[in-house]
Amino acid sequence: MLVTITINGEVVSRDVEPRTLLVHFIRDTPGLTGTHWGCDTSNCGACVVLMDGQPLKSCTALAAMCMGHEIRTVESLEVDGVLDPLQQGFHECHALHCGFCTPGMLMTTRALLDANPDPTEQEIRTAISGAICRCTGYKNIVAAVRWAAEHQEAPR
Repeated sequence: MLVTITINGEVVSRDVEPRTLLVHFIRDTPGLTGTHWGCDTSNCGACVVLMDGQPLKSCTALAAMCMGHEIRTVESLEVDGVLDPLQQGFHECHALHCGFCTPGMLMTTRALLDANPDPTEQEIRTAISGAICRCTGYKNIVAAVRWAAEHQEAPR
């Protein structure tokens, strides 16, 4: 079937099997490999993208289900060489570690900050509760989101 999805503002079309997952469509069609595919069970959160501004685990969504929706991937955060405040916060607060969970964490927390520009520590922890970081105790990730909240000019 022909699937057409707007990804990071660009219309992308491809003939795919109806069972093609969004994560594979994103990685294989426009070649946006920042969206990671981790667990195959929707538990890890590495594959999170935004669909119409809301976090979506792209390993649980069929590409065909996303037609007519706007998908944002981690590649959309940096604009013209300027990092999103979240990306800068992850750098400043040493929240990157191995980096495997980072794209999903960034997209999840981008949605959080877009909806709530000044979240509490508990709100941040609740937002990222669907993502697993195997390297940290989440302390630096929470600090990075707080850093971004304090340094963002306006929602992106």
